[in-house]
Amino acid sequence: MTSEHPSGSSTHELTDLLHRRLDRIEALLTGDVRRPAAPADQGADQAGDGAPAAAPDAAADSRPVWRTETEAEQRWAVTVAILVAVGLQLALPERLSIHPRWMLPALEVGLLAALVAMNPHRRLDRSSRLLRGLSLALVAAISLANGWSAVKLVRDLLHAGGGAGAVSLLGTGGAVWATNVIAFALWYWEWDRGGPVARARGRADYPDFLFPQMQQQGIAPDDWEPGFLDYLYVAFTNATAFSPTDTMPLSRWAKLLMMLQSAVSLLTVLLVIARAVGILQ
Repeated sequence: MTSEHPSGSSTHELTDLLHRRLDRIEALLTGDVRRPAAPADQGADQAGDGAPAAAPDAAADSRPVWRTETEAEQRWAVTVAILVAVGLQLALPERLSIHPRWMLPALEVGLLAALVAMNPHRRLDRSSRLLRGLSLALVAAISLANGWSAVKLVRDLLHAGGGAGAVSLLGTGGAVWATNVIAFALWYWEWDRGGPVARARGRADYPDFLFPQMQQQGIAPDDWEPGFLDYLYVAFTNATAFSPTDTMPLSRWAKLLMMLQSAVSLLTVLLVIARAVGILQ
């Protein structure tokens, strides 16, 4: 009498089929759209079972968000911030400004006008060495003017100067501190992944700042890209908390720049408050 038991090869095929069916059920229950790749000799079986073919652009969808091309950033926020910084510089006492006191503010306004004339669109969608150089020169001019004012203010405070009254001193220190926040926000904005135009084109392999929206899906649109206001927030929180908060610096230059901003902010705040308290007493 002949045995009716299935052969070893048939048992192996049935086991593989059972495993594939269980994997499919598990994927449907967990919502995982990814499916394990099937062996080459089992393609016909999966096609017969009605299994969908793998998406051809699956590798493209797995790229990081900072490699995605996005819409170019609008210029209004950074323009307003630069004009505010110029106004704060003009509001400082003459003893804290580089003479003639109108020179650096005039240079900054001139550079801003040149950048607008060379790229009159409301979005920052053009890139060239000249535009890049003028933009960095503008940020450097703002930083130089505010750095000079901060050094002069610290020197006055160390020599028991700094203004006739506590209110005047706090106003001067507040203007220097606020300009410091704007200046470092501009540096973060200009250097992170090569600047706003390079960020929109998704050129950088790795980010310099890791924002929360870049770490978790579902909390921001797929085409989210940090703008100047995001970097202004980073600079403000770093100047108040003296450390990064929700956005982490990844590159060495970003860490050193944030460390420098915290040191300047801490020194300015401590000396101004200490001197103001001394005057009130």
